[in-house]
This record gives sequence, C-alpha cells and structure tokens, in this order.
Amino acid sequence: MSTLTSPVPTRTLPDPMALLRLIKPITWFPPMWAYLCGAVSSGAPMAPDWGMVLLGIVLAGPIVCGMSQAANDWCDRHVDAINEPDRPIPSGRVPGRWGLWVALAMSALSLLIGWQLGPWGFGATVVGVLAAWAYSAEPVRLKRSGWWGPGLVGLCYEGLPWFTGAAVLSAGAPSWPIVIVAGLYAMGAHGIMTLNDFKALEGDRQMGVNSLPVTLGPERAARLACWIMAVPQLVVVGLLVQWDRPIHAAVVTGLLLAQLAAMRVLLRDPRGKAPWYNGTGVLFYISGMMVAAFALRALA
Repeated sequence: MSTLTSPVPTRTLPDPMALLRLIKPITWFPPMWAYLCGAVSSGAPMAPDWGMVLLGIVLAGPIVCGMSQAANDWCDRHVDAINEPDRPIPSGRVPGRWGLWVALAMSALSLLIGWQLGPWGFGATVVGVLAAWAYSAEPVRLKRSGWWGPGLVGLCYEGLPWFTGAAVLSAGAPSWPIVIVAGLYAMGAHGIMTLNDFKALEGDRQMGVNSLPVTLGPERAARLACWIMAVPQLVVVGLLVQWDRPIHAAVVTGLLLAQLAAMRVLLRDPRGKAPWYNGTGVLFYISGMMVAAFALRALA
C-alpha cells in the first residue's frame, strides 16, 4: 500500500510576524536614543516642539533603522542562510523579492518623513538612507570591511541622529561642542558594532566578509573593540572637565568604570560573552551619552 504525500505549498505572501522581525525592533533603540540626546543637547525648549521630537525619534528608529535592517537582510540572505537560516528571508517566511520591496518602500517613506523635519532633517535622512545601502549593497558593500563597515554603522546609529536632533530643535547647525561629542560617541560605537559581528563569524569567514573578528581573531578583535569604546569616552570626560562640568564628568567616569568591569568579563570569553556585553556594558555607554547631552544643554 503506497502513501501519497502532498508537496509543501510555497508561500507567496510574507508572514506578518516575519516582516516585523525583518525590520528588527530591538535595533531601533540606539538611533532613537541618540536623536533624543541631540534634542536635549541643543538647549532649545522641547515642549513647544514635542511633535518634531517625536517625529524625529520615529524616523530614526522604526523607519530609517528598520529600513536599514530590511536592506541588510536582503543583501545578506546568502550569508544568513549559513549563520541563521531561520531568519525571515532564508527561511522563506518573507518569500521572493518581498525583502527588497520592503527596503525600497521604507527608503521612500524615510525621505518623505525626513522632508517634514526641514532642510537639516531631510539632508540627514538622505545621508542615512544612502549609508544604509552603501553598507549592505553591492558593489560598494562597506560591510565587507571590518573598519569601514562598523564605522559607518556607528556614525549612523549614534552620530548622525544626535546631530539631526540638535539641528532640528535649534533650526540650524549645531554648535561645535555638540558635533565633537556626538562624533566621539559615534567613534566609540565602532567597538560595539565589532562585538555585534561575533555572531556572524562563521558565515562571514565563508562569504569573504572581512570583519575584525574574522581578520584579527576573536580575542584580538575584542580587545581592540574595548579600546575603541573606552578612549572616546575618556576624551569626553576630559572635555566636560574643561567645559566646567565636573559633576557630569564624574558621572560619565563612573559609567566608564562600570564598562571596564564588564570588559574584563568579556575578554575571558569573547565569543561567548559578546552578546552578554552588548546587553549590559552598552547600557552604561548609552547612559553616558545622555549625561553628556545634559552637560551640553547647560552650556547652550
């Protein structure tokens, strides 16, 4: 007696929950937080412009960052088939070219909403959208570089939204102290992005993505990431002291010491502890960002 089995139907429409996972809500917080830091640091009163603050936060997180995640997953679908085959695109829950269409539609939506934030907000949105595609898409694909890739992501996650929040609230170019501090925290975020590359180590090695964990090895890459995170914060502390903000400088120093303690744990097992550090040490990092923002607000 033979048993007939019907083929598994091929999905033509994406699973709604898979679409949500495609744009990765867990990644939205850093640029949203950085935009809020920029708004605070501007010194402008926020209550009259709460709508612009809220719109900028939504643009920085769910829209631009979500778009960048969709674009990255589409361009990385072959790597993800090795590293994480359960992701929306390689698993087939976002079938065909739906991942590309979502990324393109969200790129257009980003520009439309960015236009509502005035010339500074729109210009920053254009930069963010172009950077997202430059990071992931051929032939540029800066993700292939362990230096340019994390540097670009750090700039777009921390520096660019900080600058944008300050520019939109002040209706003009931010002051040099704001630009410098935002740039320093963007530089430090390079180390955070390097630790994030640990989860894709095997797939990156096979697909020719030269992340620092691939080119330097996990131990050396983790030590370098720690230095990259710590040194810009030391510079921020020095600047806050120079700008007569000793209490803010002391708080940032305390948060940096907490990170150094977490780094000691990380360096004992870089591959195993990188996700743990990104959930603990990074919290102290972003807390220092807001402390520095309030110090800049007092200077404005």
